[in-house]
Amino acid sequence: MQRPSPHLARRGIVTHPFGVLDDGRRAALYVLTGRDGMSVEISNYGGIVTALRTPDRNGAFDDVVLGYDRLEDYVRDPFFFGALIGRHANRIAHGRFVLGGQRQSLERNDGPHHLHGGSEGFHKVLWDAHTSEDERSVRLELGHRSPDGHGGYPGNLEVRVTYALSEGRELVVEYRAWSDRDTIVNLTHHSYFNLSGDLSRPILDHELWLRAGRFTPVDGSLIPTGEFRDVAGTPFDFTTPAAIGSRIDAGDEQLVVAGGYDHNWVLDVEPRRGPVPVARVGCDSTGRTLEVATTEPGIQFYSGNSLAPGTVGKSGVVYGPRSGFCLETQHFPDSPNEPRFPSVVLRAGVPYRSTTVYRFGTMGGSVESDAGR
Repeated sequence: MQRPSPHLARRGIVTHPFGVLDDGRRAALYVLTGRDGMSVEISNYGGIVTALRTPDRNGAFDDVVLGYDRLEDYVRDPFFFGALIGRHANRIAHGRFVLGGQRQSLERNDGPHHLHGGSEGFHKVLWDAHTSEDERSVRLELGHRSPDGHGGYPGNLEVRVTYALSEGRELVVEYRAWSDRDTIVNLTHHSYFNLSGDLSRPILDHELWLRAGRFTPVDGSLIPTGEFRDVAGTPFDFTTPAAIGSRIDAGDEQLVVAGGYDHNWVLDVEPRRGPVPVARVGCDSTGRTLEVATTEPGIQFYSGNSLAPGTVGKSGVVYGPRSGFCLETQHFPDSPNEPRFPSVVLRAGVPYRSTTVYRFGTMGGSVESDAGR
């Protein structure tokens, strides 16, 4: 599909066809463009962010998320590029948990464990889509009804996810859900970012700050041990900004197990109604920055360790390990089986609400001087 130059595109929403699924249903691609030219392209298939264009310090626009050109590639994609994740983000040990005294069994699609809602999770859904705009933002609202028992999850779950491109180069993602039975819900977004704009280039020189003094270590199959471990004195300490690659091969047993960073950080925030800044990434070569604010208690920082060498993405660009990073705002992995972790139980009739903001900018100074504003 031929796309307009972002800085020439007018503010608003344009819809394009994005291919046909095997069952004949047609997917669409929605291009949301802000007043300053920043744009995001989202498909109603999987709620996938397929492209996000934002300027560097010189005003040059580049796409900063990994992905593909064609719907067929997203259907086969094993990496969850840009997708909405649910009903439960991250891993659940052995695909089982107990709710209300009853054992629930889920698909085991990650070795012996359940991952990201299973092979037919929300990343494989063709969502209902509605667009709207006002003076403050252009928006895409996606809706889906997940039936009772689908993937092993109890309850008929109504889900609404809104992507809003606001002034100030903010992509706001609002999650809402309701169930008619007690169930578990833990939703997130799974874009792989590369702020250099060269999506084949490793992200190891990107500088990361996290508002987190603890993380949850994992066992050999990446299931949390239940421990809360202090980051001080470890390669997991990003309370002072550091390059992602500066300690990634330090030999720490947790880095060896995951092949790099693929862990949940416990955010140093009190529960609030509105999103709190919890992460910031900067790319010195382009000056681009990404700040993440959220209402969630945790964030999974993934350094793209398992991206297969030679993966062909958009415009024939070849991706490899660590060519993109994820910052997945969430409740903790395996929360249904860890009583010390924040609960992911959603009671019947009680609304689920979560908001995450991705704010893009350019450096006025170092990541450290800008972090935590």
